[in-house]
Amino acid sequence: MDLDHAIRTRRTFKDFGSEPVPREVLFELFDLARFAPNHHLTQPWRFRVVGPYTLQRLQELAGPVEAAKLARAPTLVLASCVLTGDPVQDDEDLHAAACAVYAVLLGAHARGLAGYWRTPSVLRTHAGRAAAGLPNGERVVSLIHLGPPGAGRPAKERAPVESFVAFLP
Repeated sequence: MDLDHAIRTRRTFKDFGSEPVPREVLFELFDLARFAPNHHLTQPWRFRVVGPYTLQRLQELAGPVEAAKLARAPTLVLASCVLTGDPVQDDEDLHAAACAVYAVLLGAHARGLAGYWRTPSVLRTHAGRAAAGLPNGERVVSLIHLGPPGAGRPAKERAPVESFVAFLP
């Protein structure tokens, strides 16, 4: 798949088929994340594939409405960023981790998979972080939902480029 086409056609899906993403495909996607730009090659991102026990714990903690949203995709990947305590380094690393997540989403799209970037509130609680095994020195970047696409979804219209670009003197 051509890069421009991948960027223009990747969309958020909230409806997935039931087949989980095979482990070898997940490793291919995480390998792509290694090439996200990051200052000093710190590679601050961490990916945790959520298993059934952890998912059940998160659903219990999230409550019934949020629990249903957590169960949309057959494969969930928790992406986080290791923090150093240095504000400048942490800023750069957090942005790099977001780029790594986008690399995973683009790679999934190129393989015909659907993806969904979420930041559920349960992962911002002490109990949710503990259930997911997140240590104190890491910040949640996203919970990536992955799987085969369900029903199609039309692309939303995007703002024209002129609306967010300025050329400075």
